[in-house]
Amino acid sequence: MHDSTSAKTGTLYIVATPIGNLEDITLRAIRILKEADYIAAEDTRHTKKLLNHLGIDTNLISYYREQEQQRAEQIVRFLEEGQDVAIVTDAGTPAISDPGTVVVRKARERGLKIVPIPGPSALTAALSCAGIEEKAIMFHGFAPAKKTQRKKLLQTLLHADYYAVFYESPHRIEGFLQDAIAALGDRQIFMARELTKNFEELQQTSLSELIVITSSRKSRGEHVLILAPADAVPSKEMDIDDLILWYRDHSSLSLKDSCKTLAADLGVSRSKLYKRALQLWSDDEGTGNL
Repeated sequence: MHDSTSAKTGTLYIVATPIGNLEDITLRAIRILKEADYIAAEDTRHTKKLLNHLGIDTNLISYYREQEQQRAEQIVRFLEEGQDVAIVTDAGTPAISDPGTVVVRKARERGLKIVPIPGPSALTAALSCAGIEEKAIMFHGFAPAKKTQRKKLLQTLLHADYYAVFYESPHRIEGFLQDAIAALGDRQIFMARELTKNFEELQQTSLSELIVITSSRKSRGEHVLILAPADAVPSKEMDIDDLILWYRDHSSLSLKDSCKTLAADLGVSRSKLYKRALQLWSDDEGTGNL
C-alpha cells in the first residue's frame, strides 16, 4: 500500500471491525485491510476468520494487551520504515476498552500519521437505541474487577448528574448490579447485550429488576450498561403532584402525553390527572404545546 517515493513513513490505521454481525464493516475498512502492509490484531485467530470471510490475505501480526508495550514498539518501527499498519481488535473500535491506546500514543509521540477508520462500537450502538434524554454521558469502560474498587467507583456516582456507561462481562454482571444498587439505590438502567448477534437483547428497566433477570438465567456475551442519574426517573413512591412536576421538568413529553404515560403507569383516571396537571403545569412550561 505504501509508496516509498511519496513519503518516508507509513500510516497507522485504527480500523473498527464488526462486534457481531460480519456485514457491519465499511467499504473503506475492507479496502484499508486489503492494502495495508500489516494488520496488527488483538487475537490473530479471531481476526483470521474475518479476513477469510472478506477474502483478505494481508500479513497478520499479534497485538494483545499483555505484550502491548513491546508490540507497539515493533509497529512503530514498521511505520518508520515506511510500512502501513492497520490495527484491529476482536470486535469494535481499537483503544475503546480494547488494545490500541499504547501504539497510538507512541505513534503520535514520534510524529507519525494516524488515521481513524470509524465503524462499529458497542458504546455508540447501545447509546443510539437507549433513547436517553439530552444529558452528559460519562464512559467508564469496564468497572474494576475487585469489589472494593468497584464499590468505591460506583459511590462517586451517587450525586452525579450524568449517565454513566459501563461495559461488563457475563461472569461479573451480577456482582456489578448488586454493588450498584447498594451504592446508588434502585435507579433506572438500560442494558444492551449481545449487540448485533443472534441473541441481541435491549432492556430499559430498574437495577432491582435486572438483578432478578440476570440471576434467573446464565448470561452470555458482554453487556453495555447505562446507569441513569438520580434525577432522571421518578420514583414510584412520589405522590402524583411530584410525578407531574417531574415530567414537566425532566421529560420532553407534552402535558397530554405525560398524563397518558402516568395514567397507564399508575392505573388512575387520565382525565383527573389532566385536570391536576393543568393546574400545576404553567403556561410558559408546556401548556402552549398541548
